[in-house]
Amino acid sequence: MGKGERERERLRQERIEAEQRESRSGSNRLIVTYAIVSTVVLAVAVLVFILVSGGGGDSESASAHINGNQAMGSTNGVKPDERAGIAPARTKVFDLDQAAKEAGCVVKLKLKDEGHTHLPPNSPEPNYETNPPTSGNHVEPPYQQADGAYIEEPKALDYVHSLEHGRMEIQYSPDLPEKAQLELKGLYDTMYGATLLFPNSKMPYEVAATTWTNLIGCKTYKGAITLDAIRAFGRETWGKYGGEPVEGFTFTGPTPAQPDEPSASE
Repeated sequence: MGKGERERERLRQERIEAEQRESRSGSNRLIVTYAIVSTVVLAVAVLVFILVSGGGGDSESASAHINGNQAMGSTNGVKPDERAGIAPARTKVFDLDQAAKEAGCVVKLKLKDEGHTHLPPNSPEPNYETNPPTSGNHVEPPYQQADGAYIEEPKALDYVHSLEHGRMEIQYSPDLPEKAQLELKGLYDTMYGATLLFPNSKMPYEVAATTWTNLIGCKTYKGAITLDAIRAFGRETWGKYGGEPVEGFTFTGPTPAQPDEPSASE
């Protein structure tokens, strides 16, 4: 091979090596590009999931007034009640005994305190002595049922802890007619601060409300007078007796102590 041929061969090898280096560099750039694109796509997917799921189910739901996070409680996966409630009429009967009598409801105040021991999530339910429960051992923080309206029934283990912190819980039979349920939802909307609303399939009442060691139970729902009885019960017992301050879990909105009343023209 002559000198000219050797020079041409050297140049050819250099071109081949340069092309190979460029190919490897291009492949590396492509891999990095794919990695960046994949990361962006994953981040977008996570963001969409958070927005759609409401931050894992514990963020505030406007119409259900869910007030749940690690500081104030958990929804525990229970579905919120997003229905629009029927606004209640103005209160006519403010006295608890009178309203309960006219509504045919039983009122039990300052019942036995059944205990305050914290239990792990999904523990067997204690043998509560009242139905619905008004006190007793309950789930440990932060699994107390968050303030809010629920369309599904939470576990007693979870909502009894909420009672300990001064909450009032309005409960109704799942068999209650839809219109009556929406009237209760409308009442709840006037006093949702530190209050829960949910169905209860186990209690012997059509409608009941509880606070720690207190109960009003109504065998039959009678409309406005039943709502008056629940309001009177809330004014007398909400935020008291539980042993834990109601402000221990912060809340916003009107409360059973001072519910929003419709205007005089309504």
